[in-house]
Amino acid sequence: MSSSKNDLNPQQQEAVAQTTGPLLIIAGAGAGKTKTITHRILHLVESGVTPSSILAITFTNKAAAEMGQRVSALLSTRRSVADFGLKDGPLVATFHSLGVKILRENASHVGRTARFSILDEQETVSLVRNAIKSLDLDPKQFDPARLRWAISRHKGNVVSADEYAETAEGYFPKILSSVWRKYETLLKEENAFDFDDLVTRTTILLRENQDVLKKYHDTWKYIHIDEYQDTNTAQYELSHLLAKKEKNVCVVGDSDQNIYGWRGANLRNILNFEHDYPGAKVVLLEENYRSTQNILQAANDIIKKNKIRKEKNLFTKNVEGEKISVFEAYDEADEARFIASKSAELIERGVPSNEIAVLYRANYQSRALEEGFLSLNVPHRVLGVKFFERKEVKDVLAYIRAGRNPAGLSDIKRVINVPPRGVGDATIAKIFSGKEDSLPPKMRERISIFWALLEKIKNSSETMKTSELVRFVIKETGLEKFFKEEGGEEDLERLENMMELASLATKYDIFEPDEGVEKLLSDAALASDQDSMDQKKNKDGVRLMTAHASKGLEFDYVFIVGLEQGLFPHARVNLPTTTEEDSEEERRLFYVAITRARKKVFLTFATVRTIFGSRQVETPSEFIYDIDPTLLEQTERSESVGKVIYLD
Repeated sequence: MSSSKNDLNPQQQEAVAQTTGPLLIIAGAGAGKTKTITHRILHLVESGVTPSSILAITFTNKAAAEMGQRVSALLSTRRSVADFGLKDGPLVATFHSLGVKILRENASHVGRTARFSILDEQETVSLVRNAIKSLDLDPKQFDPARLRWAISRHKGNVVSADEYAETAEGYFPKILSSVWRKYETLLKEENAFDFDDLVTRTTILLRENQDVLKKYHDTWKYIHIDEYQDTNTAQYELSHLLAKKEKNVCVVGDSDQNIYGWRGANLRNILNFEHDYPGAKVVLLEENYRSTQNILQAANDIIKKNKIRKEKNLFTKNVEGEKISVFEAYDEADEARFIASKSAELIERGVPSNEIAVLYRANYQSRALEEGFLSLNVPHRVLGVKFFERKEVKDVLAYIRAGRNPAGLSDIKRVINVPPRGVGDATIAKIFSGKEDSLPPKMRERISIFWALLEKIKNSSETMKTSELVRFVIKETGLEKFFKEEGGEEDLERLENMMELASLATKYDIFEPDEGVEKLLSDAALASDQDSMDQKKNKDGVRLMTAHASKGLEFDYVFIVGLEQGLFPHARVNLPTTTEEDSEEERRLFYVAITRARKKVFLTFATVRTIFGSRQVETPSEFIYDIDPTLLEQTERSESVGKVIYLD
């Protein structure tokens, strides 16, 4: 064992000392996994392993940079390894940067030159659009972003365009197949790869070319893979290919923190490690260095109900800490006021505002929270797209404006093909230039239906309450049906955001219809400007983000909000296609959220929540009841928050 052993606990030392063969490190939240990996690399080098034969793979550039710096710092302080120099040191890379390296070194095998380009998301969607157009298909009818997403999911499963074509049956799969093949042709013509190719094409190269694979077997004899529970099929196979000769592979992860199943992450990869590598050693890192005892006990209470997991039990030598506060709000506005008020109290006591985080399950919840923070002038930052800047919210508002203002050509252009009606740019140009009569009969009929829809919206805006109007627009335009039929994670989230706009609109129902809708449109426009100003003024600020976005982060104080059945855990876990694994992912997500906190956790829920413009009585989340009651304390609202009076 290296001279650094005193810096490690016994389990970390055990992992560091295991230098050969397959090793699975189950590292709980805050258990010092990066420290363990970096010290293991140091120990390998001190044991005589050539530094350049060591490979460490992470998921994000930030994680790779941090690990690389820590490895360099450790090696540079040891005389016994300083002679190697850091130039030929261990390679620390993300899956994608590793793929770039391998593809550039073997460009001739993959039909590219070494100077190939890597397309970003926007460029990729643009190239898919070009593929659609080149096949005489209409991008308005076949959304390039949606087709790009479908291609990405298949690439993540190491499926090629040709393989997909062999099994494509039905109208949409055949369209996708033809677009995908054309897209691949365009990629090759541009000497380019997309982001998914960097892993998928590398995997296929190593799978099909044994000489190339042997070269990397000879190069990297000791392999480390971080966040193994988040690997998809392509990343799993790439890892397996690189490690299959020496089998000196160390994977680090936590099945309890797998929360990206909807992105293709396969929990079975970490659960099956011992099957894939018979005789693998398993080390549990259960000592947490981040959180108080009470927070960890609550986390253990939550996660032990899951069945599909590697058993472990987090503990800490930290202080017992404060109890977990539970706040029962009247509604989402009361919930937001409490959180903003409590955040203001913490800041007043000297807590840095960026050490406070508010975590929610669904993006649309940010809207009420933003209002609460703005009303009390508490500095905050929303991570992700702000509510009124979301495309689907803008689309609904644009429909209302277009109905009320037929001269608003930009609004008409925005929504004339939302959802898709097969109306292309050429058709729009003819309409705007007064040549609608020159359109083919079927197209004239579609446009006539669209004008009639705008007229219905105009008339309804003069008679309906504002929230009723929003619901009317979402339904009559076909947006609700469109997103329900698609049924993907992002589609359902977009529908939720539109529903939240209907909920927001209820506060304008006290006005006459015409005045109410004008106030909604004005406030929505002003809110965007105000949000932008708020973010510029408050570079620190309380962090507002989804629970998913919080993974890998930590804060002194964490609010987990909207803890109601159907919201967190989310209602989509009750869909007919839901598996036990999907249901358990909701519990893992709550576990991740609660373990972000160092000192204190606040859990909040509302007895009434406005959903799709209608007030519904809510049931507290089962997650609250899973925590030992002795760890919880009821929290009363501060006097400064005030009472809420309902006017029905």
